Amino acid sequence: MGTILWFKRDLRVEDNPALAQAAAAGGPVLPLYVVEPDYWALPDSSARQWRFVAECLHELRGDLGSMGAPLLVRTGDAVDVLDALRATHGITRLISHEETGNLWTFDRDRRVADWARMHGVEWQEVRQPGVSRGLGHRRGWQARRDKAMRAPLETVPSGLPPHGLDPGIIPDAADLRLAFDPCPGRQKGGRARALDLQSAFLDRRAAGYLSRMSSPLTAGAACSRLSPHLAFGTLSMREAVQAVDRSRSEAGPNRCLKGYGSRLAWRDHFIQKLESQPDIETLCLHPAYEGIRPRVPDAVRLAAWQAGETGLPFVDACMRQLIHTGWINFRMRAMLMAVASYHLWLDWRVTGQHLARLFTDYEPGIHWPQVQMQSGTTGINTPRIYNPVKQGLDQDPDGRFIRQWLPELRPVPDAFLHCPWDWAGAGRLLGHAYPVPVVEPLRAARAARQRIWAVRYAEGFRETRAALLSRHAAPRPERPSPVRVAPRQLSFPI
Repeated sequence: MGTILWFKRDLRVEDNPALAQAAAAGGPVLPLYVVEPDYWALPDSSARQWRFVAECLHELRGDLGSMGAPLLVRTGDAVDVLDALRATHGITRLISHEETGNLWTFDRDRRVADWARMHGVEWQEVRQPGVSRGLGHRRGWQARRDKAMRAPLETVPSGLPPHGLDPGIIPDAADLRLAFDPCPGRQKGGRARALDLQSAFLDRRAAGYLSRMSSPLTAGAACSRLSPHLAFGTLSMREAVQAVDRSRSEAGPNRCLKGYGSRLAWRDHFIQKLESQPDIETLCLHPAYEGIRPRVPDAVRLAAWQAGETGLPFVDACMRQLIHTGWINFRMRAMLMAVASYHLWLDWRVTGQHLARLFTDYEPGIHWPQVQMQSGTTGINTPRIYNPVKQGLDQDPDGRFIRQWLPELRPVPDAFLHCPWDWAGAGRLLGHAYPVPVVEPLRAARAARQRIWAVRYAEGFRETRAALLSRHAAPRPERPSPVRVAPRQLSFPI
């Protein structure tokens, strides 16, 4: 009798209940990560994400090796890999954590469940502390989540029985035939880097968190930058929450740490949305919005937005930073999505997939609810249409960020940098070194606003909205809001 310990988005040995259960079960334990080529070929996956994961796997393999059983890495379909190990090693138990992934992983897990039943393999899925499976409403959710976060961290087992198997190769992006995806500013993976980031943030950088997180000029240093590590599990959410609580108890009243803790809670809040309704990835949360935008997007507008060549300087600078680094702060993510959905009137499914590929910290449970929120299709949230020129003036008043990422605009005087089409010298620039705007932003925003709000006045809209609120919105007394922050400022990249 043996156990497969299947790692997915929990790439650590610390505070890992699935590892603890596998060790306590007795008998051989095969720690396994399955590299699934079909997953990495999806339109929301990318080489930058895989490279981060591969770095995490190298470190995890070392940590498990020091416990006696190095991580096995196998490439192929998960069911095929699991069945091969079952047949050759007498596997009777499979242990993993519950994963809230995209629809592809949801369907794969159903195939694994069918396989396990067929072959008499007991599959134990360990609950994530901040997410509840099978939840039909949010009553009591926040209290349960907070209680789970206060529970003691899981102890790391003292050792695992040696398995004596070939650990296998951790492939690189070329082996998986992933599309060319240079990302020179990408964050590196691995638990050691997560712990360094957390210490530096809590000890020093958190002091400017609330005041500096909105501007792309300052957010890189002000935010914790732990989002990719939380997404792929080199650090558990419970570890992150308890570290913040310790820092708050030591530092006394601290508005920045309080605000950061609030955003950790909101992270679980959004993941719960996808757990409760997996089709948020493909269907408008409020069905009245289906068909409001063309399902086949305008190819010229889409290509311009993807390349950072819309002719809207602050939008293009944000996109180019994201392409280069795999990260940008949330307010700018929200603006990129809102401009695509409102000003360019592009379908959120296509633009959402593109942003997912660019985010090293892609977390489906946060990404898809937020994509819909910024596109005005939830029916729950008030549509927010960002003015990209005003955002630039607010967040980059002297144009340093724009000039960093759009060097072709350096000759433009400061007074016209955010709207170069108003500059007398624009004729020598626009359409040559820099594109003419694909839309006139104010006119495009007015048209989008009329279309979006017209749906909200349709018959039956409010009744459906009420049902959605019951399912996805926490009752007001439980809503985690220790600081006054508008929902649009809640951070994916905490």
